[in-house]
Amino acid sequence: MILPIYIYGQPVLRKVAEDIDTANYPNLKELIDDMYETMYDADGVGLAGPQVGLDKRIFVVDLDHVSDEESPEFKGFKKAFINAKITERSGDIELMEEGCLSIPGIHEKVPRENTIVIEYLDENLEKKVEEYTGFKARVIQHEYDHIEGIMFIDKISPLRKRMIKSKLLGMEKGKVNCHYRTKTV
Repeated sequence: MILPIYIYGQPVLRKVAEDIDTANYPNLKELIDDMYETMYDADGVGLAGPQVGLDKRIFVVDLDHVSDEESPEFKGFKKAFINAKITERSGDIELMEEGCLSIPGIHEKVPRENTIVIEYLDENLEKKVEEYTGFKARVIQHEYDHIEGIMFIDKISPLRKRMIKSKLLGMEKGKVNCHYRTKTV
C-alpha cells in the first residue's frame, strides 16, 4: 500500500523517533513492504518512519536502481534498518547535493562524514553491525537523521537556508506540487 509522505512542517518530522518493540509490533513486515512501495512510487532511494507519519526508528534504503557500470556496488543494495544507532562517524567530510521526499523540489549541498558504523536489526530481526562508506554512508545518514528529528536543510549554510526560506514557508502552508501522495499541514 502506498502511504502518504509527510511534508516539511509536519511535527512528526521533528520528533526523535522511538524504538520499535519488535516483539509486539503488529505487521512489521507489511510496514516495511509498504515503505518500499511508497519509496518506489516517489522515485526515492530511502524512506524513514517519520516520513510516513510514524515516530518509530525504522528506515528503508534501496540503491539498486542507481547502480550502473561505474557503480556496481549498489546492485542489490536493499535493506531495512530497525532501531538503528550510528555508533561511529569518521573520514573526510564531503559535500554532496541531497534532496528529500519530504522537502520536494529543494536540493542543497550537505556536508557529511564519508564513513559510518551502524548497529541495527534487519527485516528478519537479526542484529547487524556494519560499516559503510561513500554514497551508501550518505544515504544511510540522511535517513538516520530523519529518525533523530533532523532534516538535511538543518545541515546547510545559513545563507542557503535563507535563500530557500520562502519555499519552506510555502510547504508549511501546504503549498506542494508532487507526483506522489503527500500529507501536508
